Amino acid sequence: MELNADFSERVVVHSEQLDWVKSPMPGVDRRMLDRIGGEVARATTIVRYAAGSAFSEHTHTGGEEFIVLDGVFSDEHGDFPKGSYIRNPPTSAHTPGSAPGCVIFVKLWQFDPNDRTQVKIDMTKMEAVPARGRAGVSVMPLFQDTRETVRMELWDANADVTLDLPEGGEFLVLDGGFSEGGDTLDSGGWLRLPEGSVLRAKAGQKGARVWMKLRHIPHAKPPAS
Repeated sequence: MELNADFSERVVVHSEQLDWVKSPMPGVDRRMLDRIGGEVARATTIVRYAAGSAFSEHTHTGGEEFIVLDGVFSDEHGDFPKGSYIRNPPTSAHTPGSAPGCVIFVKLWQFDPNDRTQVKIDMTKMEAVPARGRAGVSVMPLFQDTRETVRMELWDANADVTLDLPEGGEFLVLDGGFSEGGDTLDSGGWLRLPEGSVLRAKAGQKGARVWMKLRHIPHAKPPAS
């Protein structure tokens, strides 16, 4: 399966307008944002766990990165409430589920194969710091290596936000909203920009809280066969 698989194109998805599609596991549904591959895929997805649902134990050969958007996600390593940012590197394994139910934004098969860095961050307990030279913007760093930069940014109401993206980037609206390139993205809106782009966004009247991944587009490829 290929969905938004041309990384040279600008892509906007209003995820909350998509239908939920059943996964192979009962009680687990998803909204696909981009995908290359079948059930083993390089994928960006919104996943919903019904209360009491779970996946069987599995190993993330290509790594897994996710944000808990609502509810509580659980596995052998702990309970992760709304606002949690987690990176499970290649070769890690777990049995995920949710007692009360949850919704997560998850990216699969997008790690450096040699990455072994485990990350567990509760973004609700971290403070964003004002970004130097960028009026109306505060930044919360989450992860950085030679391939990518991941952070959350807070944009003040009506702030004009510009970012050079020589290696592309993607943006998920967690709260509030912004306009960019003629599109308005509200909560759940997802924007992917190709290499050589410039983000020219304007935050909405309530501002915006935006998760972003930068510099990773050149490394986009299907999962190892």
